[in-house]
Amino acid sequence: MKRFVAGLLLVLVWPAQGAERVISLAPSLTEIVIELGATDLLVGVLDGGDRPAEVASVPSVGRYGQLEMELLLSLKPDLLLLWPGSVGVAQRGQLQRLNIATYSAEPHSLDQLATELEQVGEQLGRAERGRQLADAFRQRLADLRQRYRREVPLRVFYQVWDRPLYTVGGGQIISDALKVCGGENVFADLTLPAPQVSLEGVLQRAPDIILAGSSAQLDAWRSWPQKARLVLVPDNGLERPSGQMLDAVEKLCKAMAPQR
Repeated sequence: MKRFVAGLLLVLVWPAQGAERVISLAPSLTEIVIELGATDLLVGVLDGGDRPAEVASVPSVGRYGQLEMELLLSLKPDLLLLWPGSVGVAQRGQLQRLNIATYSAEPHSLDQLATELEQVGEQLGRAERGRQLADAFRQRLADLRQRYRREVPLRVFYQVWDRPLYTVGGGQIISDALKVCGGENVFADLTLPAPQVSLEGVLQRAPDIILAGSSAQLDAWRSWPQKARLVLVPDNGLERPSGQMLDAVEKLCKAMAPQR
């Protein structure tokens, strides 16, 4: 079954009975399972970065883009939680042919992420907990939007990498986080998730703020003629769309707020 929710494509293939053996194929989805209190259902996870302590002993089925298919099958899952970008195209095709119940979603906004919390809760038999998480998420999101709303948004360049220079496109959930904080992605018109841009192109768009993940990346901008405020991204949780993301968004909003 496929369902569209505010631009988010959810692919829901329901297990015949409640899921009892779940494999998470993205760190962000693993975090959502933890937030739902359903780690007892996990029989495998796809690794990417440091693991939360709650799943330290759960078997690995590979890393980003390197799924160990035979190991996955040996764990006999009855539900896969999939973020499409975590698995290569060829292996996604293999997964589809395995006839294993799959939940697949890629939120492009924080509102869609709230919906995902509810949907994963339903898939794992934790529907009430999922609704509670989603409701609290939406209320806090509304508070942040109200607190940091600006009549004239701050123009923001979000630097993902420096050599070559990459940013986020307008459909990325990070771009939506900038809006919550009273900002506007200067490359919101680009549709690719992580487009490569030129230094000249950034300068032409005259950002008010340049955000980057390291001090070294920010220091590189000091030698160029620009008036942007250079701000360090305060929390890499912005890159993991789970319930914890609002903590990272709040830190981002505080960092972006005009200095008084």
